[in-house]
Amino acid sequence: MPSVALATCQEFPQLDDEDRLVIPELGALGIDAVPAVWDDVDVDWSAFDAVVLRETWDYSDRRPEFVDWLRRVSAVTLLLNPASVVEWNTDKRYLRDLDAAGVPIVPTEFLEPGADVDAWSPPSGYADFVVKPAVSAGSRDTMRYAVDGPLDDARAHVQRLLDDGRTVMVQPYLDAVDTEGETALLFLGGAFSHAIRKGPLLVRGVEGERVEGLFVQEQIDPREPTDDQHAVARAVVAAIPGGLDAVLYARVDLIPGPDGRPQLLELELAEPSLFLSHSAGAPTRLAQAIVARLATA
Repeated sequence: MPSVALATCQEFPQLDDEDRLVIPELGALGIDAVPAVWDDVDVDWSAFDAVVLRETWDYSDRRPEFVDWLRRVSAVTLLLNPASVVEWNTDKRYLRDLDAAGVPIVPTEFLEPGADVDAWSPPSGYADFVVKPAVSAGSRDTMRYAVDGPLDDARAHVQRLLDDGRTVMVQPYLDAVDTEGETALLFLGGAFSHAIRKGPLLVRGVEGERVEGLFVQEQIDPREPTDDQHAVARAVVAAIPGGLDAVLYARVDLIPGPDGRPQLLELELAEPSLFLSHSAGAPTRLAQAIVARLATA
């Protein structure tokens, strides 16, 4: 029986209930699927026919180690998603590439270590803005601030990240987050699968409640995307290095801009929640996509 490792982290060694939904679906297709912690030195990754990245949510604190692991695994077995794509996607400066490709993104400013924080000012024309590191997951080290409020805390936040050698990104906080919420479109096996709505996460100056210290708890509901959202999502996945066919899964997080048109907040190709329980048949579609990749490897 072919075997697949579902890579996870120490905080979720057996995966969460949602990701475990794919295990019996793979079993029904003749695939033995087991969770495996990505940084467990005792795991022999070459013993698996494929490794599927799922809940490696602690990578952002040690991305160089994670990238090295990606390369080592991809040298001995099939890695989904591919190492080169995941390396590109785990540094949010990939947004520059998508912007250059004509994808409508949320306006984003990047500050590199050594930047003069005292001379920096937040984006104008918005009530609030968000500061976060370019390498992060689950809204970690992410805070929302008022544009017209005292900026001491925001500047201190930026400076702290820069002093730690991290690139900082600053984005306007779009009002639609609090009304319409984010729309995440999920692609499995090269095709659109389903979509969900994510409610607001950030309160001014406050970090949200975290699960196992890794990610902020989210309010999730199914959603039917609009034609405009589908169009933007297709443009986003077309800009993935190698195209949509290069990846097992992709998640496109959109939010309406000031003019109501969808803008890309994030493209998730590394270890996104796929919200399998929010669409009938999604676990089956993911399992079938994995089997298809095994068949063509």
